[in-house]
Amino acid sequence: MGEIVDYKDYMESDDKVYVDVTEIRQKDGKLIPMSFIWEDGNSYDIDRIIDIRRAASLKAGGAGLRYTIRVKNRDTFMFLEEDSGVGKWFMERR
Repeated sequence: MGEIVDYKDYMESDDKVYVDVTEIRQKDGKLIPMSFIWEDGNSYDIDRIIDIRRAASLKAGGAGLRYTIRVKNRDTFMFLEEDSGVGKWFMERR
């Protein structure tokens, strides 16, 4: 017989990096990310949030709220992925 295949492995992407995020929850419920820790352990402050909208990550897979953020004069995306009521933050590996 063949080996058991976990299809979840096929859904994960090497371009998706889950990050620890320091966030503020405003009284209206909106989450505002303030900083994140990249996979190498370095911490980065978010200088500005440019846009927030529902969108999919075409590069890494997954969807949720896409935050367009500015870090050190460079714009990038941060996603809040909600799976079974749990919010997880991820970013796309460059």
